[in-house]
Amino acid sequence: MDFDDTWHPATHPSGAVLPSLLALAEALPRKPSGLELLLAFNVGIEVQGRLLRFSREAHNIPERFHPPSVVGVMGSAAASAKLLSLSALQCSHALAVAASSAGAPLANTATQTKPLHIGNATRRGLEAAQLVQLGLKGNPAILDMDYGFGIYYKDYNPSAMPDCADGGFDWALEKQDVAFKRIPAHLGMHWVADAALAARAKIEAVRSFESSEIRKITLRVPPSKYINCPLPTSQHQARHSFQFNACSALLDNNLTVDSFNNTQINRKDLKELLSKVKMETPEDNKPNFEKMYGAVELETNDGQRYAARCNTFYGHWRKPLRQEDLIQKFKSNASTVLTSEGVDGIVDVIENIENEKDCASLFSYLKMENQQKV
Repeated sequence: MDFDDTWHPATHPSGAVLPSLLALAEALPRKPSGLELLLAFNVGIEVQGRLLRFSREAHNIPERFHPPSVVGVMGSAAASAKLLSLSALQCSHALAVAASSAGAPLANTATQTKPLHIGNATRRGLEAAQLVQLGLKGNPAILDMDYGFGIYYKDYNPSAMPDCADGGFDWALEKQDVAFKRIPAHLGMHWVADAALAARAKIEAVRSFESSEIRKITLRVPPSKYINCPLPTSQHQARHSFQFNACSALLDNNLTVDSFNNTQINRKDLKELLSKVKMETPEDNKPNFEKMYGAVELETNDGQRYAARCNTFYGHWRKPLRQEDLIQKFKSNASTVLTSEGVDGIVDVIENIENEKDCASLFSYLKMENQQKV
């Protein structure tokens, strides 16, 4: 659904790590403590952040490959290796093995295959750690080589981590910028959606909003190869379409999970709005989640113009979701497959995860399936 967290440098940090840890923890003879699970999770996130910070190219919206398929598999391997208590050398081998399963082309974004990228990253990272535990070896220096992990970034420039014993180690995770989405779409869509909502509000301040009264819609967005889809025909294309997200926000004064179903996508009034869109890519609008903006200008049939610009959407790291909104997002999604007791139980466990002696209670709540909806 493209609903997972996103950070800068650009990737989805949790999606490739958490499923591997839950699967592994459930299978272990001794259930790890909440603190052990949390530490392994943080290690998986940390490794991704370190690798991304070795490249300036990685800070921008990607051009060639889908980042979770590259750094996500490394995060999954690192987290799994930590939970399996592998040695430092074994951890290096796990990352080496995982690197040979990394990579997915951007050509498959906006298709049903994109979600498979992060699924493969999860699975292959976990497999890499388990294979190393069984004795498989790779090149433990793979992170230091241009023809190792460096093949994925033209400007890859790794640096040595400080020794923990010297007291010089700082978690990159503590300085990492994470965005939690409130709509299930590519992160870039959030800027243009908020700008569209603000432009509609300007119209409603002086008159009622009627989509038939809109003569022209101008979107000013950063250039990108894969999030420019003028007339989407599937939910996956819609999640990667500046045009669709702007027009849906204008038409409904909102964007939700249901906005991306086929019935909504194929509405006549939505298609009419889409036909009025012109997209511009100003030179000052960089394809970078830290620097980009979304601007929407509406021209009505009587020649009036209403414009709005969004520099920071609600959910961006500069404007983070409130805790109650984050919990509500989880509950809304989880309740489609779990009972209310299971959903509330997970929230309670996660809010105190570091105090859990083992994760048995978490797994018990995860198994409380809502039979009416599954």
